[in-house]
Amino acid sequence: MIMKKIFSNQNKILAGGLVIALSSFASCKKLIEIPANPPSNITRQQAFADSSTALSTVAGVYSLTPGGGGIPYQDGEFTFVTSLSGHDVSNNSSNSDQTVFFNYSLTALNSEINDIWLAHYTEIYQVNDILSGITGNSALSASFVKQITGEMEFVRAYCYFNMVNLFGGVPLVTTTDYNTNAHLPRTTSAAIYTQIETDLNDAAKKLTATYPSAGHLRANLYTVRALQAKVNLYQRNWQAAYSEADSVINSGSFSLSTDLTKVFLDESNEAIWQVPILNQYQGSSEAGNFIPYSTDSAPNYPVTDSLINQFETGDLRMANWLGVNVVNGQNVYYPAKYKDQSPTTPATDYMLLRYADIYLVRAEAAAQLNNLSQAITDINTIRTRAGLTGTKVDATSKTAVLGAVLKERRTEMFTEMGNRWFDLNRTSIDTKYPASGQAPAVLAGWQPFSALYAIPQTQRNLNIALTQNPGYH
Repeated sequence: MIMKKIFSNQNKILAGGLVIALSSFASCKKLIEIPANPPSNITRQQAFADSSTALSTVAGVYSLTPGGGGIPYQDGEFTFVTSLSGHDVSNNSSNSDQTVFFNYSLTALNSEINDIWLAHYTEIYQVNDILSGITGNSALSASFVKQITGEMEFVRAYCYFNMVNLFGGVPLVTTTDYNTNAHLPRTTSAAIYTQIETDLNDAAKKLTATYPSAGHLRANLYTVRALQAKVNLYQRNWQAAYSEADSVINSGSFSLSTDLTKVFLDESNEAIWQVPILNQYQGSSEAGNFIPYSTDSAPNYPVTDSLINQFETGDLRMANWLGVNVVNGQNVYYPAKYKDQSPTTPATDYMLLRYADIYLVRAEAAAQLNNLSQAITDINTIRTRAGLTGTKVDATSKTAVLGAVLKERRTEMFTEMGNRWFDLNRTSIDTKYPASGQAPAVLAGWQPFSALYAIPQTQRNLNIALTQNPGYH
């Protein structure tokens, strides 16, 4: 199922790459207390000998470092391919493996989908190993085990949420038994969602409203509630989505930043979950790839006209979250939510769950429940922060209000954690997907099967039980 090198030595825990991540965490952010001079090679028994060493393995799960394990988004591939698929950006780079996401000519041989698949299962393996190492461990306190179990269940749910929306049903891996995992078939999307809900429900029972360390870098009750809101929205459980989003909004723990240039910075109060970018040589992969290195060069990923046309005059998001170069006398826009081509002070953190997103989740759920006034109130909260007046849609039309929510989602959440691509694929009322379910010319090449990516052929070669998604050969 996944490349064998992940599991080639089950007695070693995240050696080398994890230690780099740990030392970076120790110097960059007091995520957790890291033991002094951690060894470069630690056995599994040593890794879970006490709470200090166990927390070191947890730091590896939360790390965002080049070339190592941890959060599976450090190289930017997830952002780039979903932004291309959602037509937030097009592709001027020489990377043909990325162009196919824009024109919907993806094949199972694509290296990008293999990297994304592998990165997520690497993280899931780390999570499962920690859960195995702390369960029934008499060297650890019950309160410690409860806390870390809840955090790891949340991280696993987050990974599976993205995987099921990219690939549909995937192998459900909840143990570290390689002999079993290597031959697991795909399970159904429904079964993956059931696991996500099981993990989140249990995590909600174990975690408190207080973040367990400085900042919003580890899971707490409201990171769980925020993801539950999105999961329920995607599952069309409108009342549950509304209730979970409402609990986050009314928690008093978060606020919308009045300065859009600070939304993605360390300790942003808009962050429900963010992680430090631990790279001493460069900043985020998004900034490194989206932002041109000269003021007159064409960006590798120019913003599409279909996105530019969604912004209204005076929208502060366009002014603050897009950059523009003049190329051959024409304005060419590029994404600029992340501006850290090199490490910055204050530091940029990588945003995984954001407060504004949850406002729009509540707005959509409210509209589906025919609470149109609440939906409009939430839409206008986001619009006001963007420097706009209230929405002018017909407040008595459910269809119009839902359209306004999705329009606002596009201008708020573009090039961010796959939101646009996932929104396109889960709805039929978006202006880019008419009610018939068939894509218009603006998404030239799109066919219904394009909503899911191909299962990587590399993984199918390793595991013959993996079936392919329809439409791919």
